[in-house]
Amino acid sequence: MATGTDPDSTLAGHQPWLTGLYEPVDDELDVADLQVTGELPAALHGTYLRNGPNPAFPPLGRYHIFDGDGMLHGVTLDEGGARYRNRWVRSRGLEAERRAGRALYSGLSDYRIPEPEVVAEAGIMKNTANTHVVRHAGRILALMEGVPPTEISPDLDTVGEHDFGGALAGAMTAHPKLDPVTGEMVFFGYSPFPPHLHVYAAAPDGTITWSTPVDLPGPVMMHDFVVTATKVVIFDLPAVFDIQSMLGGADTPEGGGFIRWAPDNGARIGVLDRGAPGTTTRWVDVDPFWVFHFLNGYDDGEAVVVEGCRADALNVSFGDAEPEGAGTALHRWRIDPGAGTVAVEQVDDRPADFPRVADGAAGLHARYGYLAEARAWEGDEVTFGGVAKHDLHTGAKTTVEWRSGEAGGEPVFAADPDRPSDAHGEDAGWLLCFVNDKATRATDLVVVDAPSMTEVARVHMPRRVPFGFHGSWLPS
Repeated sequence: MATGTDPDSTLAGHQPWLTGLYEPVDDELDVADLQVTGELPAALHGTYLRNGPNPAFPPLGRYHIFDGDGMLHGVTLDEGGARYRNRWVRSRGLEAERRAGRALYSGLSDYRIPEPEVVAEAGIMKNTANTHVVRHAGRILALMEGVPPTEISPDLDTVGEHDFGGALAGAMTAHPKLDPVTGEMVFFGYSPFPPHLHVYAAAPDGTITWSTPVDLPGPVMMHDFVVTATKVVIFDLPAVFDIQSMLGGADTPEGGGFIRWAPDNGARIGVLDRGAPGTTTRWVDVDPFWVFHFLNGYDDGEAVVVEGCRADALNVSFGDAEPEGAGTALHRWRIDPGAGTVAVEQVDDRPADFPRVADGAAGLHARYGYLAEARAWEGDEVTFGGVAKHDLHTGAKTTVEWRSGEAGGEPVFAADPDRPSDAHGEDAGWLLCFVNDKATRATDLVVVDAPSMTEVARVHMPRRVPFGFHGSWLPS
């Protein structure tokens, strides 16, 4: 497929998310026997699978980093060897564009309603499924928060949209939470139209067992949330949908961006018991702030403790507006809905994002958190120069830095099945991360020993892997 990266294209020079680390690739590969530097741990049996935007055709109008068609990059590790496979998520919208030979959908910075025949065939918005990928109940789901999930086969072929047997009527967040104790998957879906929020739980077999609307005063973008052993924590922050700007496109004062920062709307945090009706959510008002990604949360008596990467305001721009906030840094909130209080503290002053804990510690009082630490953060664009490991109990921090000229992304934890979980706390395992060399344009999958925070191996990719968003380790 043709992509919009030709330097002679009329798009060149004002589409920054199509160049450099973000430049899309235009083919699908299957390559075995990848070159490895160092030694892959013998216990690493499975697939590191990462999702991200990769537009298949030159975009209509301005391109936003959240717009591109989902592309899955998988590295399977087995017996000390590695193989690579990448595939586009073949959404109905992308298949319609493939038949037309061109883009049919515009994006978040300059949205236009598609032609009626396109809407009838593939919907009013393309389900790019480009943000995250998880596995639950034997299904691999590629996720983008404004639409239903897309099921993917183990070979990365697209099965189609998944609605949980008809129980999911709308969208699903790109950040569902998997309970390591019960096997449940808890998630939410938001909408620009009432009801603005639903919360769900799916049993280990994939059956929806809990569904409840939660009343919000207006439509907001809600990228992430927190689930503890007993609670769901909802952040109603003032990144609001502007439908008028969305429909008016670039001709509106907001320049076509249909998400804007509105701090005068206020902000609040809601705590809902898992399994309870949404009407029982207990809300606490707070000063406005913004979080794209939370690290974790846990119960502490009647209170809930949450850790995540906070900015003063929305730090990604939509339309012509500059982002309101700067880089994010790790913070901790103690929320006591009974007392109506929220106490917040800054854990670290270094800008960082893409936080993760070991899957087995999700929703519990985790000791270790892992974050992509920023080397530079300018406006929308950030360069992650390494991974920081935070001891959340003692406050200690250890960092592994990528080589000069390299940039990485989200660290994903892969547990060591042969190491007792109490040998080094819950960090018994490895961190996996794609790292790109800006000069050579080469990509490595770097394997870091989590207890010692030392690099143990690099799997050299057969091609450049563009910067993407989130991924998962899927053990065999």
